[in-house]
Amino acid sequence: MTTLFSRIIAGELPGHFVWQDPEVVAFLSIAPLRPGHTLVVPRREIDRWTDADGALLTRCFAVAQAVGQGVQQAWNAPRAGLVVAGFEVPHLHIHVAPVWDMSDFDFSKAEQEDDQSALAEAAAKLRAALLELGHEQARDLAPGA
Repeated sequence: MTTLFSRIIAGELPGHFVWQDPEVVAFLSIAPLRPGHTLVVPRREIDRWTDADGALLTRCFAVAQAVGQGVQQAWNAPRAGLVVAGFEVPHLHIHVAPVWDMSDFDFSKAEQEDDQSALAEAAAKLRAALLELGHEQARDLAPGA
């Protein structure tokens, strides 16, 4: 069964992408912990991170690290938080968000962002930071696509 994330990756559902490469994409969460909360997702459908082969998992974490550097820079955050939970969608994904303290990891406070312009603005801000950091995978990504 095709996952929600596979449908976003295929363009069947909207997504605010900040990274695309042959193996991994990253797009903003529609239920952010904070502005800039990004999901790093392999193109291949894998349910649990423990089932991913080492090379793909390494690639996902390398992208998460780059996105983490981007969110820190874009939001002037002291840290980039990273969580692998995997209960929301049965497709491996890594949550990366700018964080200031442990309360920023409280998923019960996350609310769906219905303002597409807020998501588009956050994606543009993060893409700009990623490009400034030298990550060309953030270039030429259509807003809202």
